[in-house]
Amino acid sequence: MGRIDRCYNIADLRDVAQSRLPKGVFEYLDKGTEDQQSLGNNRHRLDQTKLLNKVLVDVSDVRLDTQILGKPSAMPLVIAPTGIAGLTWFEGEYELAKAAAAAGVPFTLATGSNTPMEKVAQESGARAWFQLYMWREKELSYELVRRAAKAGFEALVWTVDIGHGANREHNLRNGFSTPYKINSRSIVDMLRHPEWLATVMGRYMMNGGMPEHANYPEQYRTNILKGGERKGGGKSTAMRADKVSWEDVDRLRDLWPGKLIIKGIMRPDDAQLAVEHGADAIVVSNHGGRNMDSAPATIDALPRIVAAVGDKTDVIVDSGVRRGSDIVKCLALGAKAVLTGRATLYGTAAGGQPGAEKALAILKNEMKRTMAYVGLQRTSEITGDVIWRAD
Repeated sequence: MGRIDRCYNIADLRDVAQSRLPKGVFEYLDKGTEDQQSLGNNRHRLDQTKLLNKVLVDVSDVRLDTQILGKPSAMPLVIAPTGIAGLTWFEGEYELAKAAAAAGVPFTLATGSNTPMEKVAQESGARAWFQLYMWREKELSYELVRRAAKAGFEALVWTVDIGHGANREHNLRNGFSTPYKINSRSIVDMLRHPEWLATVMGRYMMNGGMPEHANYPEQYRTNILKGGERKGGGKSTAMRADKVSWEDVDRLRDLWPGKLIIKGIMRPDDAQLAVEHGADAIVVSNHGGRNMDSAPATIDALPRIVAAVGDKTDVIVDSGVRRGSDIVKCLALGAKAVLTGRATLYGTAAGGQPGAEKALAILKNEMKRTMAYVGLQRTSEITGDVIWRAD
């Protein structure tokens, strides 16, 4: 773990992750889509947002604890669903969940994860949320919802911004598609990373074979070499979420006993509809710049959405958070909390649970320092007053 000890920010963890992972795996988690415009703009707009320091005030007792969905959290952060976690580390989702539990923040398990949901919800100790994709064969999605409720997940996060999928050209070049295609390039790539090959793929092979989508319905629970196929062969359109409506929110609201969160909101009118249909929270998200490359930065979409529904539901935001100061900026613009995916995933890829804990500790320390600079001791005190505006 010496490499982690020498990591002082999220960028350092990213460097370790890049050195450890095959190129195909790393670029899948690191890149966005098409020309990477949305990915870069998320960071650019956060960087352009500046904070005003306040001096000669008491900052001797800065605390980050807050309430998320009515329950205490050690800081206003939730680990976002990341379906690639299980290929960055053996049972990477479980490692992330344990890190979240140690840090006192919620963790969201992705539909496409490689670790069974029951293990995450019942053994990690984390406040566990489950992320859902609504498939064309909707009853299969409802099966997952019932299974997640039975397992004890606290919240259901429906990711709604997937449409016809993403044009991730880098995945095609690397052979990293669904199903995963083994070719000469990918074999050489893996052989150049023997540590990953032994500690990730090797451990899966010793524990039952190639990793599979452990939370898919039984008929689709194939390994990554056969993703998108039914058991026994044959392609299906089951995973295409191109026939959905707000009535599906009503159905989930009736079916799900816990908190319901709609993730992928970028318009005030959609935010209002989410509230009208019973959402307990929404996530302002452009999928981390991974889907529509023309999407605006979430930090720019956030204020109008907060103005529309911020007094009616909890507004969470994601996409681009790499520093603790980013969290302060998001809260100042009206968010109740942030989701972060890549930051903690870099940590997991660098060192499993300890790496993810390191990422969370970095963000926590940076946020605490930033709050002291802007002269505040509680997250509830963060308002738009700390944002510098040129006019």
